[in-house]
Amino acid sequence: MGHVVGSGRPTLLDTGAPEDRTLINEIDPRTRILAAIAFAVVVVSLHDLRILTGALLFGLALMLMARLPTRSTLRRMVTMDSFIVFMLLLLPFTVPGDEMFTVFGFPATWQGLRQAVEIGLKANAIILTLMALVGSVEPVRLGHALYRLKMPEALVYLLMFMVRYVDVLQQEYLRLRVAMKARGFRPGNNRHTYQSLGYLIGMMLVRAVERSERILGAMKCRGFSGGIPLLGDLAYTGSDVYFALGFGGVLAALLALQFLV
Repeated sequence: MGHVVGSGRPTLLDTGAPEDRTLINEIDPRTRILAAIAFAVVVVSLHDLRILTGALLFGLALMLMARLPTRSTLRRMVTMDSFIVFMLLLLPFTVPGDEMFTVFGFPATWQGLRQAVEIGLKANAIILTLMALVGSVEPVRLGHALYRLKMPEALVYLLMFMVRYVDVLQQEYLRLRVAMKARGFRPGNNRHTYQSLGYLIGMMLVRAVERSERILGAMKCRGFSGGIPLLGDLAYTGSDVYFALGFGGVLAALLALQFLV
């Protein structure tokens, strides 16, 4: 996603995508959201590793078209992979099949390794495409696009408030960490560290609740009645038609190759 409105510095949600026009930025955000969903559905249905590698390369091409910074984008991918790496490492030992080697009496199979590689390719192809198509949309514009796609208003408002205040909460967390260090806190594998981190989390929750009450009071003073005016300046153009046709052609080719191999 792009910069939070009113913020002059990068935030947690900033992908580093350029603010000037690119081939991807020319496309209506609704088209990009639907394309990302369609891509995810198609990729999940694929099983051939060669085709999945092609899908991953297509995601890399979209990343270049969106002009996302390569290093930070790949770093985000590695962060995502860290959540599934343990599952992938365990798959060769839990899927029955032809034995590769044995660790402490547990056989690792080629079928399990293949399944782990398949899941890894799918996950990375999908996350790359999401970052290229949806992650490069300015957050407020993304909320408007979701609203126009008939997403429930409550979820749209929740997204827009999260985009606005997630960086505020991050700064609050950093201030509390600085205060802990100023008092001589040094993290370690001991009871004092776990207790201090518990206090930190509790203080974050308390301050988040206090801030939300102040924000609600300020919004009511400004006439907030439970709804946020959403702009209606989105419009499909010829670029969306060409993009949809080209993107649909790629998805059709991936599905056709899956049935042919």
